[in-house]
Amino acid sequence: MQRSTSFFIAGLALGVLLTTGAFSLYVRSVNLGGGGGNGALVLKLGHTLDANHPVHLGMLNMAERLAEKSGGTVELQVFPNAQLGTETENIEQLQRGALALSKVSTAPLEGFVPEMAIFSIPYVFRDSEHFWKVADGPIGKELLLAPESKGLRGICYYAAGSRSFYTISKPVLTPDDLIGQKIRTMRSKTSMDMVQAMGGAPTPIPWGELYTALQQKMVDGAENNPPSFYNSRHYEVAKHYSLDEHAMMPDILLASSTVWERLPPQVRQWVQEAADESSIFQRELWRKMSDEALREVEKQGVTIYRPEKAPFIESVAGMHRSYDGTPVGELMRRIAEVR
Repeated sequence: MQRSTSFFIAGLALGVLLTTGAFSLYVRSVNLGGGGGNGALVLKLGHTLDANHPVHLGMLNMAERLAEKSGGTVELQVFPNAQLGTETENIEQLQRGALALSKVSTAPLEGFVPEMAIFSIPYVFRDSEHFWKVADGPIGKELLLAPESKGLRGICYYAAGSRSFYTISKPVLTPDDLIGQKIRTMRSKTSMDMVQAMGGAPTPIPWGELYTALQQKMVDGAENNPPSFYNSRHYEVAKHYSLDEHAMMPDILLASSTVWERLPPQVRQWVQEAADESSIFQRELWRKMSDEALREVEKQGVTIYRPEKAPFIESVAGMHRSYDGTPVGELMRRIAEVR
């Protein structure tokens, strides 16, 4: 009875919006809604990952959960493969209220919210369990809401595993092995500083151009998580994968603050619940797919190494100290205290 009542209330709220100029403005400015054949409110989610990626599958799970919770009154449409634009373009669309939701990596968010650099700093998190205690706790929730001044609202985190080095000519077993090697990084100052602190030469290259760069030896290696290493087929060129697990950068599901504020409270609750449940689903899926990716690249002739992490941690100690007295440094202190 309570569930039926909530569907009725949400439907009534949507009905009021549909019959007022407010919803007309909402549809025009947001380019959502009204697309469902049954009159459902349609929320569009754009991202750049392929349709087989575990994060995309997690968002499809969110769509299923949202449809179930709303009794079909709210529909989430997920557009992969940059159909609605690049990651940067999606963020700009969110800020304008032209898109409801998007998945982004934390790295490009550093330019909007400096505290997001915490995810790019190497060895801030002791392990995956520590990471999720932080992400699911007060600190994680603070960071999700930190971009609100930029017109963005974090909804949940999706697992993106640990990033490790893979190389063409020799394995990275200690930081000394990075000396003289050009390592592809994202266009993130923190990521570039990390490679430099370890002795390598950071070389920012767009992800889509990296296979060719490795093949032509424009770079000596790169760093990423196992599913990305496997799905990109970089294992065809780089046969050494060293699981130093230097950084844990999650993906974040972002909502447009403009869109979020215009949704009825019941719809917001359904969206948040569906997202939280999809995050749990996706974490387990990520673990399975990550293990499978490692097995598959080994079959393709890649040697997997598990080096001691202590020398890598020591190599970035100065980088950690450089944040002393800053908001990011305070975050690092608080994270270290999470048990």
